[in-house]
Amino acid sequence: MPDVPARPAPRVLLIPPDTRPPTLDLPVSLGRMTGAEMTVPPREALPDFFTPGDPAVLRDWLLDQAAQADALVVCLETLCLGGMIPARRVSDPLEAALERLRVLQEVHARHPGLRIYAFGVVVRVAHDNDPHEEKPYYGEWGTALRAYSTAFDRQARHGAAEQEALDAARAAVPAEILVDWVGTRERNRALHLEALHLLHRGVLTHLCVTLDDTSEYGLAAYDRRLLEARADELGVWDRFDTYPGADEVPCALLTRALRQGLPPARAWVRYSGKLGEAAGMIYEDRPAGELVRAHLRAAGCVPAETPAEADFILAVNTPGRRQANVQPDLATVDTPDRHLPAFVDAVLDDLRRGRAVSVADIAYPNGAERRLWALLDRVALADLAGFSAWNTAGNTLGSAVAFGALAGLVQDRAEQVGAVFARVVDDVLYQSFVRREVRDALVNPSPFDLGEQRGTAEALLAAQLSPRAADVWERHFARTGLTLEWGTPHLAWPRLFTGVFPLGVSLAGPAAAAPPKG
Repeated sequence: MPDVPARPAPRVLLIPPDTRPPTLDLPVSLGRMTGAEMTVPPREALPDFFTPGDPAVLRDWLLDQAAQADALVVCLETLCLGGMIPARRVSDPLEAALERLRVLQEVHARHPGLRIYAFGVVVRVAHDNDPHEEKPYYGEWGTALRAYSTAFDRQARHGAAEQEALDAARAAVPAEILVDWVGTRERNRALHLEALHLLHRGVLTHLCVTLDDTSEYGLAAYDRRLLEARADELGVWDRFDTYPGADEVPCALLTRALRQGLPPARAWVRYSGKLGEAAGMIYEDRPAGELVRAHLRAAGCVPAETPAEADFILAVNTPGRRQANVQPDLATVDTPDRHLPAFVDAVLDDLRRGRAVSVADIAYPNGAERRLWALLDRVALADLAGFSAWNTAGNTLGSAVAFGALAGLVQDRAEQVGAVFARVVDDVLYQSFVRREVRDALVNPSPFDLGEQRGTAEALLAAQLSPRAADVWERHFARTGLTLEWGTPHLAWPRLFTGVFPLGVSLAGPAAAAPPKG
C-alpha cells in the first residue's frame, strides 16, 4: 500500500441515525483511528430506540459547532424527524421536516468550506411484524401491508394485469391504516427529494439515500425509481448514491470525508466462491457482486485491476447460492459452489504479502458464519485491517469497506485494534453464539420486547460472553502489546438483537480490567 502524506487531522461532526454501537461507536472509532477529531451531539438530543431525538437541540448544536469543523456526516432522519426509527413512527408534518432541513442551507451559507455528507433511508417494509420499530399497528397489520406493498409495485411496473391483485391487497387493510402508512412514506420521500435539490444546488457534497430491508418488488423499490428519475433530471449522479443499506452509511460517508483530496482507494474483491458475485441476498434486491459495487462507490472506492495494486483486499464470504437465516444451511449456503478453506488460505497469503485485508462475512445475515469462524482461528485476527459480519449484507459490506479504505490512514493502532475486536465480539461471539444461548435460556421471549426478562438476559449475556472475549483477546490480540479494558455487557434496547460491549484498547492499562475468564 502506498504511503499517504501526513495531513492535518480533520474535525468531523457526526449526527448518527441512533446511538447503537454500530451506528455511533463504530464510525467514531474509524475516524479516531485515522487521527480525526470526531464530535457528536449530546446524548439527550439523539434518538433512543423509538423515542425521537430533539431536532431543535441538534440545530443549535450544529450551528454552534460548524465553524470549527471540516466535514459533517448527517442522518437526515435524525436531523429532521428525530431518528431513523422514529421517522417511521412520528406524525410530524412535512413542512416541519423541511424547515428543519433548512439548517443545512444556513450552515452552508455561513461556512461554505464545510463539506456536508448527508444520508437518508427510504422507509422500509419490515419483514417482521414489529410494533416498536414500526407504527404500533404494524404488529397486527404487517403481513397485509407487505402484501399491499408488493402488489402496488407489481401493478406500477406491469400494469392492468396486476390490478386485481392490487385491489384485493388494498381491501385487506383498513383504509385509515393504509392512508397513514402510505402518508408516512410520502412525507419521507418528499424529504429525500428536497435533499436531492440541496445536492444539486451545492449545499451537500455527497448524498446517499439507501434502502433498508428491501426486496425485488415493493414500495421501497418504487421510491428508489422516483429518486433515480429525479437524479436523472438534476444530473447529480456523480455525487449521489441509492442502493440497499442503512445503518452502515455513516461509515461510508466518513470514509469519503477522511479521504478527501486523496485518490480513490482501490479494492481487490476476493470471494469465497468463484460464483460469489451471483449469490442471492435475503434483505437486498440484488446479487452480492452488485451490492459490493454499490458499497464501494458509496465510500468513494474503485475496483483494483490486480491484488498487487490494490490499497486493500475486500475478502467477502458469500453463500454458495443464496443467504439463509439458520446455520448450517446445506441447501443454499454451505454448498459446493464455494470452498472456505481455500478462501482462508488466500486471506493468509494476502496478509503474508503485507496487504491490508478487510473481511466481510455475508453468508448469513445477523452474525458470522460459525464454520468460517472456526477456520479463521489460523489467522492472526489483530493483523486484519477490518472485520464485519453484522445484520444485513449491506451493513456488513459498508463497514468492511470503510475499514479497508481507511487502513492506509491509520495513526492510532490501539483504536484500530479496538474497532476490529469490537466487531469480533459483537458479530461473532454475541450474534453467532451467545445471543442464541441467552434466548434459549429465557421463557418464550418476545423478539420485540423482553419486558421483565431483560435483567435476566443481561446477566446471562455478561456471564457467557465475557470469558469468550477474554479467550479471543488472549489468542489473537494480546501479542500486539496493547491492553484491553472490559466493561459489563448489556443490551442496547429491551430486545436481544443489539448488545452493547463496553471496551477500550490502549497502550497500557490495568490487567484487572480485562474480561473475566470464568
